[in-house]
Amino acid sequence: MATTARELIAEGERRLRRSPAIDHWPPGRERDEATVLVALCLGVEADALDEDDEADGRRVRRYRTLIRRRAGGEPMAHILGWTEFGGLRLRVRPGAFVPRQSSEFMVEQALRRLRGRARPVAVDLATGIGPIALALAAGAPRAEVHGTDISSGAIRQARGNAAALRLRNVRFHVGDMFAPLPARLRGATDVLTAHVPYVPHPEVRDLPLEVRGFEPEHTLTDYTESGLSLVERAVGEGPAWLRPGGWILLEVSPDFARAVRGLVVRAGYRDVRSTKGWPQVTRVIVGRR
Repeated sequence: MATTARELIAEGERRLRRSPAIDHWPPGRERDEATVLVALCLGVEADALDEDDEADGRRVRRYRTLIRRRAGGEPMAHILGWTEFGGLRLRVRPGAFVPRQSSEFMVEQALRRLRGRARPVAVDLATGIGPIALALAAGAPRAEVHGTDISSGAIRQARGNAAALRLRNVRFHVGDMFAPLPARLRGATDVLTAHVPYVPHPEVRDLPLEVRGFEPEHTLTDYTESGLSLVERAVGEGPAWLRPGGWILLEVSPDFARAVRGLVVRAGYRDVRSTKGWPQVTRVIVGRR
């Protein structure tokens, strides 16, 4: 007997809710993911899925295999081969940090500070596969956007995504933090964004399996006890790259917001604030040179 999409979604949701390997935030995530996987097996987009649609035995078996993988902690982006970020569909392969929706708030904050400038320049540090840089390039087509990362594999994915999205105003560079940037950007950058690794190394083992088991460790931690060495570098070196009035934006977890805000204040930035947006699992610390 055929099984309906509705029945499969409910089955998958129950399985994912019981999984200790995945992060269960935000609420409703399990049902959303089960729905996407059912739609994948039925060959339709999730928003076009009719829950009365039926799946034959082959599709049911494929779906249950995918649910087992997800319940075991494998990220949805690895299962699907892509993820949505800022309205963009980005290709994702293992070996790089999976973009998080929470970073879309930093993009919104950065775009506000780029708009109204004639030929704005934006730099994104620790860019990974480039979600923030790509979203800035798409949202501010007159901007010149650069992203840097120490991982050549991640930068290959970023460049591939830029090509697939036909974004010609973004460039990606392999290297450590500011080092690979063109010298002409020194003192000429309007917005500097950084979602650098900040988890203290001893705390990596406490992260959900879907994070510590599948994300490269260097994308999670700087291997220090405090976790803040890369944040300190971004804050300390940022003024040399920002034009007068340019902004630095740093994404961190709420636990680190006060410490990072203090770093930015002590470094001499003005208009320093700790901002938050949906789903409120991160904070963006902003400051102006």
